[in-house]
Amino acid sequence: MTAPLIVEVTRGSAVESRHNVAVAIATADGRIVESHGDVAAPVFPRSAIKPIQSLGLLESGAADAFAVPEARIALSAASHGGEPMHTSAVLDWLAKIGLDESALECGPHMPTHAATAEAMIRTSTPPGRAHNNCSGKHTGMLTVCRHLGLPTRGYTDAAHPLQKRIEKTFEDFLSVKLDASPRGIDGCSLPQIAVPVSALAVGIVRLGKPDGAFDAARAAACKRMAAAIIANPYMLAGTGRFCTRALIAARGHAVLKTGAEGVYMAAIPAKGIGIALKVADGAGRAAEVAMARLLDKHGGFPDTPRAEIDALVNPVLKNYAGLTVGDIRPAPNW
Repeated sequence: MTAPLIVEVTRGSAVESRHNVAVAIATADGRIVESHGDVAAPVFPRSAIKPIQSLGLLESGAADAFAVPEARIALSAASHGGEPMHTSAVLDWLAKIGLDESALECGPHMPTHAATAEAMIRTSTPPGRAHNNCSGKHTGMLTVCRHLGLPTRGYTDAAHPLQKRIEKTFEDFLSVKLDASPRGIDGCSLPQIAVPVSALAVGIVRLGKPDGAFDAARAAACKRMAAAIIANPYMLAGTGRFCTRALIAARGHAVLKTGAEGVYMAAIPAKGIGIALKVADGAGRAAEVAMARLLDKHGGFPDTPRAEIDALVNPVLKNYAGLTVGDIRPAPNW
């Protein structure tokens, strides 16, 4: 096991914080071609696994049966900011499958998009379940249930037939038997299964480069999911979000998704590699800088101006008065 990579946070001329990052880079045949830190320890992938978790929307035929637009396919893999473009799409989608917001088993929370949250506070508008950052994924799952005739109530339970289908999909992508894996419940009430960072790298490269890893039908579903994410970066995350900015910067050369507690996954299809990382202390700011550096290093930004890349790899920190106080950067051991 090699040493983890480190992301530093500076204040003035001093390093104020350091974040340890475990990284695995894999090819679709399951080979780990580069690793840093402990990539064998199980971690909860959280929302980084959503593009695979939501693939049943396509594989089941539900997306076509209900004429789900490509932007909403991206929304099914989203951790969105709760902006009006997200919530209105979720509510309209639910109506089209004959359900309403009460069918969502994710709890409500205020939008993470600050301007939207502030507007709701000014008008004393309480958050609904559609504001939950995972509401697009939940709506996609309900769409699959409606299409397959599965119960919509209790769809988040680990014993529900839909979740059993998703668990089998995870095993196919990650090449890991999940019987003895640690388990938990995600913030949106869905099951979470802990797997090694190395397995996550294998799973995401197979989403980005599925030919040869899967049959033609699954490969087509993977390509459609990846294309929807690339074409709809604002539906995947939202205004100002790192996922959105990095997808735009990649110009179609990478597919990526964040997860809570410092997890990130990305595929660079032209290079045939998948990247997965976990920040030991769960810092999302470190995960973003680490992923930006890895995408830059491994060909995820081949057509991007250097200034645009640097804004992702080495973001400047400002205080509330607008003064520059430091930055976030990969440490010299990168």
